[in-house]
Amino acid sequence: MGLFDAMGALFTLTALFAYLNYQYVKLPTPIGVMLAGLLLSLGLLLVGGPAEAWAQGLVASVPFEEVLMQGMLAFLLFAGALHVNLEDLRRRWVSILTLATLGVLVSTFIVGSGVYYLAGWLGLELPYVYALLFGALISPTDPIAVLGLLKRAGVPKDLEVLISGESLFNDGVGVVVFAVILSLVQTGGHGAEASAAAVAAFFAQEALGGLALGLGLGLVAFYMLRRTDDYSVEVLITLALVSGGYALAANLHTSGPLAMVVAGLLIGNHGRALAMSERTREHLDTFWEMTDEILNALLFVLIGLEVLLVRYTPGYLELAALSVPLVLGARFLSVGLPIGALRLVRPFAGYTVRLMTWGGLRGGISVALALGLPPGPERELILAMTYGVVVFSVLVQGLTIGRLARFAAGR
Repeated sequence: MGLFDAMGALFTLTALFAYLNYQYVKLPTPIGVMLAGLLLSLGLLLVGGPAEAWAQGLVASVPFEEVLMQGMLAFLLFAGALHVNLEDLRRRWVSILTLATLGVLVSTFIVGSGVYYLAGWLGLELPYVYALLFGALISPTDPIAVLGLLKRAGVPKDLEVLISGESLFNDGVGVVVFAVILSLVQTGGHGAEASAAAVAAFFAQEALGGLALGLGLGLVAFYMLRRTDDYSVEVLITLALVSGGYALAANLHTSGPLAMVVAGLLIGNHGRALAMSERTREHLDTFWEMTDEILNALLFVLIGLEVLLVRYTPGYLELAALSVPLVLGARFLSVGLPIGALRLVRPFAGYTVRLMTWGGLRGGISVALALGLPPGPERELILAMTYGVVVFSVLVQGLTIGRLARFAAGR
């Protein structure tokens, strides 16, 4: 099946699932369409035959990792950052930076070590470096999942800023950590390539380079927007900023996700206030909100359909089930330890750690990174664990975070 045919089928399924969810199920759109895709996939696996083969061909013809990591992610991150208040982030920047860096590293180590021992206990072979790869791809919270559901969850404002700010930055950090560990896998962990200095230089180039590139491109776009008073041209400038900037980041070997977050924050705050007319702001907001909603729905349908490509051999299902509480426990510690230390210098609500643990959703980025691993039994095992955690995260945590937030806040 050609890519255009596959995308046409996916858009049709997405529209159908969104319509049925709106009319009958009434769940948040991302959760509703993912659940529909998951149920359709499970039904096809049970029925088998030509329908299953057609659906597997449809999903296989859409390179999920490439479509998300080299396309959709840029637009989704920019759209999410566009509506985040920079002043709110500034007030919480120490907390957000600590959670997005130290929190990811702590969680990566805890999850990786735990999965390594659990796999051995179940009689499954998973080298420690591959266990750390799983820890790196599953530790960052997914801003695509988090931002979409926080809008509907009724989370207190201060906590919403902390969760959304962390999710915007920690996925970029997580992708960099994942790339570092993957380079160790590919080099066998030997030689100069694996030295601490080389790892630090690689991390600095990706993370700091991405931040600097996003700031520079955002300033160029801001200058162009300020000298333009035509909303169609200004929307086109932001499109060029996202697509061209993300492609440039890839070619410069810097973090595209971090670049898009910084650029989105700059345009959404200073650009909106100083470089746009009221008419332009309305059109720009409408365009990026629609882009965000459409791509979000398409992404979650793809996540639901990806179960057709997951292979569960004996032991895989058990390890995937055990990975869920392990990841939640690691999230609790990686949030609780930094928050506990930060409480010495500034106050946090008593329910902060619990809500950040349960509200730290995983989504398409984790699945995409798992799909991008080199072929082999380790990839299949990591993909099974990743899919299990993501499905639980979106369906269970995503549907209950609102009630937990209202209960914690005494409402």
